[in-house]
Amino acid sequence: MVARVSTVAFQGIEGVPVDVQVMVAPGKVGMQIVGLPDKAVAESRERVQAALHASGLALPAKRVTVNLAPADLPKEGSHFDLAIALGLMAALGAVPADALSGYVVIGELNLDGTIAAVAGALPAAIGANALGKGLICPAESGPEAAWAGSEIDILAPRSLIAIANHFRGTQVLSRPEPAVRAAAGGLPDLADIKGQESAKRALEVAAAGNHNLLMVGPPGSGKSMLAARLPSILPPLSPAELLEVSMIHSIAGQLPGGKLSDRRPFRAPHHSATMAALIGGGFRAKPGEASLAHNGVLFLDEFPEFAPQALDALRQPLETATCIIARANHRVTYPAAIQLIAAMNPCRCGMAGEPGRSCARGPRCMADYQARISGPLMDRIDIRVDVPAVSAADLIRPGTSEPSAAVARRVARARELQRDRFAGLGHPELTSNARSSTTMIEKIAEPDAAGLQLLRDAAEKMKFSARGYHRVLKVARTLADLDAAPTVGRIHLAEAISYRVAGERLPVAA
Repeated sequence: MVARVSTVAFQGIEGVPVDVQVMVAPGKVGMQIVGLPDKAVAESRERVQAALHASGLALPAKRVTVNLAPADLPKEGSHFDLAIALGLMAALGAVPADALSGYVVIGELNLDGTIAAVAGALPAAIGANALGKGLICPAESGPEAAWAGSEIDILAPRSLIAIANHFRGTQVLSRPEPAVRAAAGGLPDLADIKGQESAKRALEVAAAGNHNLLMVGPPGSGKSMLAARLPSILPPLSPAELLEVSMIHSIAGQLPGGKLSDRRPFRAPHHSATMAALIGGGFRAKPGEASLAHNGVLFLDEFPEFAPQALDALRQPLETATCIIARANHRVTYPAAIQLIAAMNPCRCGMAGEPGRSCARGPRCMADYQARISGPLMDRIDIRVDVPAVSAADLIRPGTSEPSAAVARRVARARELQRDRFAGLGHPELTSNARSSTTMIEKIAEPDAAGLQLLRDAAEKMKFSARGYHRVLKVARTLADLDAAPTVGRIHLAEAISYRVAGERLPVAA
């Protein structure tokens, strides 16, 4: 007799169906797992045997063969344990085989028969729903899986005994409830920052249109403080965005307690991060920082200190909103619709261009330091703003700046205008100007006559690339949305061009 149990193997954020086939037959005593398993799957043999023994089920003195079909699909991870154990229990008659046919099963077994949490419960639940089946998952992963929909039958047992008793009718497992992560209070507020009005304006524009932003200034000028306050003015995630973000974090095992939050991700990796850490990769092709920041912010402090190869690897995600990790035997794609916020000093010593200060190495220090950022990457940054040192007068001046709540209201109104505009054009999947196509931005950001003349003169004089030209239009459209203006005017284009042009600290590289 062959018992069958359904489970999934993860490719990116998708759950690919896997059929676990268990056969108990006469032969040499032992348990063999086939079907291209990795080390973690092969070791499940020992975990399954110990867990069954701890649950009071003795294995027969026969040969047990477990096949994970399709055999040419790599099987990675420890979440196959529970499916193998339930398949073996069904083959031995401990649980009814027909009861398992309506479920997809994931879970890792402890040696005492309890079931440990695994990554990927939410994508597994969505995959099970697509197959018209329910889901059996660990109790700790149940609140996460419950977000896949109220119509999905979800069982979240704590042990093998609990699931066996449920199918025998001696114990009823209740459906887990979706869990929400409590909002962390006390987000850093823009009111804490004194001075830097132009930088705060640029931050507001970047938040309103989801634009990439580069801040250049000496140490201590407030670049990192400004970036840390960006989450306080960003709108919450929409339900569709929340689902995408949660699926990525679920695959990465970064949903503590299975609790979801509508706050946009804010990732700030150290400048020693490798290309695999930023883009994704490793032995199991895990998502990197760019994918973990999907629909949120990727903040790169000390921008030129990152490895040039790692920075240039961001060029494709910034353009296509995806990270593609290619291997010899498979190819994984993770979403990566990120807003890049970067901060850097003008040179290695940090004081180039500061009044009353001079760089020990002269102009070469600044040129060499900024040359670590390639022109094509710089071309993908919409807004570049100079953040000079804060003066003593700004620090001593009484009173506080405008709070984040007031800025967030303006950003929310601008985002709402953009959503309504794109929905009216038949593209409800677009939520910000930065994500619009070149054809669409030319249509929705067509300037008036004075603005068109200014844009033409600026493009010819400053040698904008085609990408740079369209990004100026995107920023100008956002500025018009902040003013609730139906048409992009000369004043909007003038401000957008000023953000595009590198300041005195940053030579034009794009």
